[in-house]
Amino acid sequence: QVQLVDSGGGLVQAGGSLRLSCAASGRTFSRYTMVWFRQAPGKEREFVAAITWNSGSTYYADSVKGRFTISRDNAKNTVYLQMNSLKPEDTAIYYCAARPRSLPYSRDKNAYDYWGQGTQVTVSS
Repeated sequence: QVQLVDSGGGLVQAGGSLRLSCAASGRTFSRYTMVWFRQAPGKEREFVAAITWNSGSTYYADSVKGRFTISRDNAKNTVYLQMNSLKPEDTAIYYCAARPRSLPYSRDKNAYDYWGQGTQVTVSS
């Protein structure tokens, strides 16, 4: 089992940058694929980015590809989401999630049992 705590959200102007962090408890962080989702008001929670346990592979939604970068530091039990060139449509609550690395990577939010509490990102135009 793993507990996740998201942080780093805030208010930023369009074109700006933010870096989100997700800190995990326990000593088994490297056993998990880590993923970022986001949920805008009135919309479904959607996949943003994922990273495998050893950072060997990363995956991105088309809407953020080239602007966002996911990374992790297993020694610090932390996954990051560097967000550049932010747009107003990136405004949402961002959540990290974890899935055992023994299971296939998924973009379906229902495939994840472990979630952070979320951190608000607001991009003004």
